[in-house]
Amino acid sequence: MRTAKGSFEVTTWDEETYEELGGGAKLTRASVEQTLTGDVDGDGAVQTLMFYRSDGTAHFVGLQHVTGSVGGRKGGFVLESAGEVDGKTATSTWSVVAGSGTAALEGIRGTGKFEAPSGSKGTFELDYELG
Repeated sequence: MRTAKGSFEVTTWDEETYEELGGGAKLTRASVEQTLTGDVDGDGAVQTLMFYRSDGTAHFVGLQHVTGSVGGRKGGFVLESAGEVDGKTATSTWSVVAGSGTAALEGIRGTGKFEAPSGSKGTFELDYELG
């Protein structure tokens, strides 16, 4: 197992409420694009579903397509994420979706996490193996 570390920057965030739940709670859908740098170098496109509580904190789930290079090998793969926003920081765990690796990343598997304080930048770690 290898560990890839790096940072990301959100370049696009397009979020829409699709259901108001009362008391300030709501469900939203966000389309997000990111640039990743470090041991994973490339771009990420994320579709995220979010549940905002009335206190402004949130839970989210999403699928992210990453294209670029990992450990010097180029291709793409999909990450499944689930996380929390506590009002100051977004944290999430990742898992590589089985069978999603393409090109030189075919067979990739692993898990990871990210942390993003308020704003457009954050850091990540991905523990991975290549098939």
